[in-house]
Amino acid sequence: MPASPSISSFEARSSRVSLLTALVYPQNNYPASAFEALVASCRGRGLALAGVLQHVVDAAPERRCDVVLEDLTSGYRTPIFEDRGAGASGCRLDEAALAHVAAQIERSLDCSPDVLVLNKFGKAECDGDGLIELIANAMDRNIAVVIGVPQSNLPAWRSFAGELGAELSADSREIERWSEDLRQARRTTSR
Repeated sequence: MPASPSISSFEARSSRVSLLTALVYPQNNYPASAFEALVASCRGRGLALAGVLQHVVDAAPERRCDVVLEDLTSGYRTPIFEDRGAGASGCRLDEAALAHVAAQIERSLDCSPDVLVLNKFGKAECDGDGLIELIANAMDRNIAVVIGVPQSNLPAWRSFAGELGAELSADSREIERWSEDLRQARRTTSR
């Protein structure tokens, strides 16, 4: 894995909850409802959010590339795949759109959110690129990070996160417990 920003020096201010958490899911089975539940649970507890939620715009098989990222700060939705036309046989990420979304998220960290929600620790992150610097920046600011990690990327995630990382399933009780632990930690610890 290429060199990436170090998070090993990060010191969690609460031993009750990890501030670097993977929401683990089976390959090709993105847990949209679990992420929506996590966002609702955090907001319901008064936690400020930054980051993105992933939404499928059209679930028809021939439209599987119709995916947008919703900015949790502004509500703005950005398509993340190139429109390759009706005859296209596959999806291609729109790198410019992703860079734009990443820049928006980076700016939103200046508002000191409690939680940064990211949709996927994907191939770019496995290679030490993508959102790695954004994650490290959030950690440096003592902002909790929750990111979706497909099971196939768990080894790379574990290598990146080391002892700081925790893993969360899509189970609603586990999500509620995590967000309540974070709320308690935020309430008792000033950033």
